Amino acid sequence: MLENILTVGNYVLILFVLIAVGFVCNKTKILTNAALKEMTNFVLYIVTPCVIINSYQREFDITMLRGLLITIAASVLSFAINIVLAHLLVKDKDNKREKTLRFGAVFSNCGYMSLPLQEAMLGEAGVFYGATYIAIFQIMLWTYGVIVMSGSVKNISLKKIFVNPGVLSTAVGIVLYVFSVSIPFTVLEPIKYLAALNTPIPMVIVGYYLAQASLRLKGASAYVSLVLRLVVSPLIMIAILLVFGISGDIAIACTIAASAPVAAATTMFSEKFDGDTTLSATFVSITTILSIITMPLVVALSAMI
Repeated sequence: MLENILTVGNYVLILFVLIAVGFVCNKTKILTNAALKEMTNFVLYIVTPCVIINSYQREFDITMLRGLLITIAASVLSFAINIVLAHLLVKDKDNKREKTLRFGAVFSNCGYMSLPLQEAMLGEAGVFYGATYIAIFQIMLWTYGVIVMSGSVKNISLKKIFVNPGVLSTAVGIVLYVFSVSIPFTVLEPIKYLAALNTPIPMVIVGYYLAQASLRLKGASAYVSLVLRLVVSPLIMIAILLVFGISGDIAIACTIAASAPVAAATTMFSEKFDGDTTLSATFVSITTILSIITMPLVVALSAMI
């Protein structure tokens, strides 16, 4: 337990150093709101797909493939339950607040915070299963995420569901993995370099908006969303895994992803779809602080399954 606390705490501190850079960039006017919009698009359309494709660049293994399918099933079921709970329990008179808090309750920081932890605890297997969770996350992000933040299903079409960065990069990555296709070195190396931006840029974006935020959550809806994200969501994942008798690396990797604090994408999507960016930055930061305590506890619980 102590080892888990120290591991998680170290990575959280690293994230906050990056957040501090964004904070300073705001106060010193090094970055502007217009620049942040372009950075957001760069992360959503370029960086994250590179992370997914790079994660699937490994030798094919039938056991790992089974684990991949189990991770997909557990992730989809977990997201479905979380979405239902978010809509039933997170209510707010302010539409911008409500959609931001629902989004935050459903989507975790599974890429920027979970992947480093999964790699530290489980090695390559942790990254592989973590990337699979991220793939489902991306699909949900560009379907449910767009719907809840835009406030209308009209923004979703079959083309948007299947032709978006998350789905396309997932499809490419899985095909390359299943058929053991190795990307040429001169192409793979740039992909790795871009994938390496997956943590710093989103955290700088969060820090930029944090400079305009208060570290105080207001309203019962915010606290309900916080509990759903940090406590209920990982417990749901653990329950799903228990029901289907899944343990070991898969259980730990999935629980780490589900227990992560509010996704940095909450701030990026709030900016993109006119949500409450100030609230989202506050929410990301507060849940990240609290996750120092909650993540080690639930991850230790999943390790005992």
